Formats: sequence, C-alpha cells, structure tokens
Amino acid sequence: MILTGHQSSYLPWIGLFHKIVLADTFCYMDDVQYQVNDYNNRNKIKGPNGPFWLTVPVHRKNHLQTKLKDARIVNDGSWATKHWKSLVSCYSKAPYFTRYADFFKNVYQTDWRYLSDLNEHLMKFFLDSIGIDVKYCKMSELSIQGSKSDLILDMCLKTKATMFVFGALGSNYVDVDKFKDAGIKVYFQDYTHPQYPQLFDGFVSHLSIVDLLFNCGPKTLDVLVSNNATYELISRKL
Repeated sequence: MILTGHQSSYLPWIGLFHKIVLADTFCYMDDVQYQVNDYNNRNKIKGPNGPFWLTVPVHRKNHLQTKLKDARIVNDGSWATKHWKSLVSCYSKAPYFTRYADFFKNVYQTDWRYLSDLNEHLMKFFLDSIGIDVKYCKMSELSIQGSKSDLILDMCLKTKATMFVFGALGSNYVDVDKFKDAGIKVYFQDYTHPQYPQLFDGFVSHLSIVDLLFNCGPKTLDVLVSNNATYELISRKL
C-alpha cells in the first residue's frame, strides 16, 4: 500500500494533489505543530495586479506548543468576508467559477472555530471535485509517535504501508536507511508545474488549487498530473 500525507493546509497548491494521486491512502496530518508564516493558514491566488496572499488569522499565543488540530481561528468576521470577496473579484469571470461558487460562499458564511476543521472541509471538497479516489485517514486518530522522519515511519507502520510518497523537500530530513530496515520504500516527488489558461496577463505558478479549479473545472486532474509521475509508474517500484 502506498501512503502519503501532508499537514493541514489552507487552499493548498496543486502539487499536493499530484502527490495524493500517487498514493492509495492519504493521511491528513492534523496532529503536528502549527507553523507560523507557513501554508497552514494561507495561500496565494491571482488578481489583476499579480498573486497575493489569503490568510486565515489564527491565535498565536503559545503557538510553539499548539497542535494544528488545536489552532483556533480569530473570528472577528472580517477575514471570511475578505476571502470570499477576493475570490469573486479575481475569478467571477473564470470559466468554471459559478460551478463551485455556492460551496465557497457557504464556507465563508460558516463560523469556523478551528483552522484544521476548515482546512479538512476544503480538502475533502477538492478531492471530490477533482475526482481523486483515495482512502482518507487522520493522524490524530492513529496515535502516531515521533517527529520528522520517525513520525512518518511510525505512520507507515500503523497503516501497514509499503511505500511512502514524500514531497521534494522530504529528502532533507528523511532517514532512508530506517525506512529500508523497516521494509518500507520511499519515493520523493519531483513535480513539474504545468501551465494552463489563467485570467489576467502572464502565467503564475504555485498558486492555490482554486486558481486551476476555477479556470479548468473538470479538466483539473488532467492538467495537474500532466508530464508527471503516475501511480502506475511508482507502484512498479514496490
């Protein structure tokens, strides 16, 4: 069984979904430390003046001791209104905006308390809308132990995985020998970012998945996997 996982992220970039396509099971990692100024609570979309951040405000007190599943949103009401208005302003003329607009409007009318709950709700919508059929699990329900490389290894053991798909940066911290000794193979994603039709001048890469979804709709999956490794390819390494 091929496993991958990723920290709870707000409106993730398209490379994450390619990583999930390569796996049988995706683990939603909500039981790791909340990272300030990371992608846990923010991502970029494209406007007429270029890319800009959409950031969900999170209480930062004691953040070094805060797990992602416990990170609380600062609910002053303004962030959700701003994010919805930004999506409308930037994408209302995109070919497939109206196809998904009601879902996002409802998201930003909901009173979210925890960041992880918001991110998980969005993640499940993206997986379903894109058409990615993968078994789903949550780290907080698996009693995973350890940190960094050891944490991923324990995740593999708890789920009986025979391979784990890391992002490209995983090679910076993974102890490959430990995985080999445990009989678990590793694969490091090397993602080639595709180009696709966007609104406004020029092409901007590494944006939120919403940019691709609003512009390409049902073709989203074909676009994000184009010219990249496939499940069939890496499964031959098992």
